[in-house]
Amino acid sequence: MARLLPVRIYLIKPFHNLLSVFALLLSLLTIVHLSYRHFLFQFTFYSSSTTIPPPSPSPSPSPSHSLLLSQSPSPSSSPSPSSSSPPSNSAPPSSAINAADTGATYTAEKDCDIFRGEWVRDETAGDYYYTNASCGMIQEHQNCAKYGRPDSEFLRWRWRPDGCELPRFDPRWFLELVRGKAVAFIGDSLARNHMQSLLCLLSSVAYPEDISRTGDRENRQLLYGDYNFTVAIFWTPFLVKGDAAAAGGGYTNIFLDEVDEWAGPHLAAFDYLILSSGTWWTRPSVYFKNSEPFARCNYCWSPATASLPRLSLYEANRAAFRSALDSLRWYQGAVFLRTFSPSHFEGGQWNAGGHCVRSQPEARWRLERMELEMYRAQVEEFWKAKREKRKGRREMWVLDATRAMALRPDGHPDVYGHRPEERVEMRHDCVHWCLPGPVDVWNELWLYMLTQRRLGKRG
Repeated sequence: MARLLPVRIYLIKPFHNLLSVFALLLSLLTIVHLSYRHFLFQFTFYSSSTTIPPPSPSPSPSPSHSLLLSQSPSPSSSPSPSSSSPPSNSAPPSSAINAADTGATYTAEKDCDIFRGEWVRDETAGDYYYTNASCGMIQEHQNCAKYGRPDSEFLRWRWRPDGCELPRFDPRWFLELVRGKAVAFIGDSLARNHMQSLLCLLSSVAYPEDISRTGDRENRQLLYGDYNFTVAIFWTPFLVKGDAAAAGGGYTNIFLDEVDEWAGPHLAAFDYLILSSGTWWTRPSVYFKNSEPFARCNYCWSPATASLPRLSLYEANRAAFRSALDSLRWYQGAVFLRTFSPSHFEGGQWNAGGHCVRSQPEARWRLERMELEMYRAQVEEFWKAKREKRKGRREMWVLDATRAMALRPDGHPDVYGHRPEERVEMRHDCVHWCLPGPVDVWNELWLYMLTQRRLGKRG
């Protein structure tokens, strides 16, 4: 790197003197402007944010119904929906693309299933994309370094697909791909975790402006003006209507056949939708259809529903996904399903001593039956909708992050999302992901998929 030479002002050279002073003032104004935008965004976007309440505990599934995941899985141990399901649509491009003409260094080289692989030690981890000091868009309960996480070992691993390399995230190449576009993250607090990871990955190149038209902190819109790129988050933890306020009995009324406000005409302004759901489905709930309860209270007791049949949470999750996808029949853009993100409580449930203190990826991890069935329900409904809509219109892609994240019990905040003396509902957070952290791989995978689209590979 070239050494910066000191500025010398010579009174005998007035013209040179004026130019030097002007350059110095311009540099100072640029620094002040960027600092102001950083502060203003952080204040307006996160000053009123609240921690999302955790899911209610659910019965532990029987070990006999669990799925053992490993870093080198065999086809029989895959969490894929079934052997008859369509093949993954996520193979990397078969021809190389080099983004050097954009100032980026991103290169995709060969066909590969980017969702099967292993976590390998990354010796370049000291040069991580960002830190909690360089990115001011990290919410408190995911800011693990701020709250004293003593190790950084969990940052020293990268996802390597079987048979190829997943390129590092290149913010310049990403912003060129999405120039003039808009993306909406639709789901719960993990959808927001995904969005915040993207904002931090882009923070070394550009900073967004909050253009939200409302003070609702769960539904925001941001604009990268230099690229005319819009990022939005729409809060809908079930993808369908959920009415906790009217339940009155410690449970939520979930209307499985009615989507809420996120699926309105405003989505026509977005080129990409990223759907995700899962965590909130373990909460005590009564399921409704045609505005009437049709299943008994799940994980709770309600005399009004005692005579109704039981509906498993993954059957309910399947029905909700079907309703959400049906509501998007008219949508012309690209729909991405980011699959179920498993939690990693050990030693008990979230409110009964459960914790997640590991500091490295695991070579093997059991995806329990409940999580496996949730995953299958989502993917099968997505593939079904894709087959039904294959003639023309929209693209549909599966961003299958489940396997990679199942092997990362080390990436959660645990107790490092709040001060030790604070009284919080979920003291050990093994649901959300630290920023920076393994969650950044979601955007590495998404960038690869967007590069596929650039090469002409359809969803």
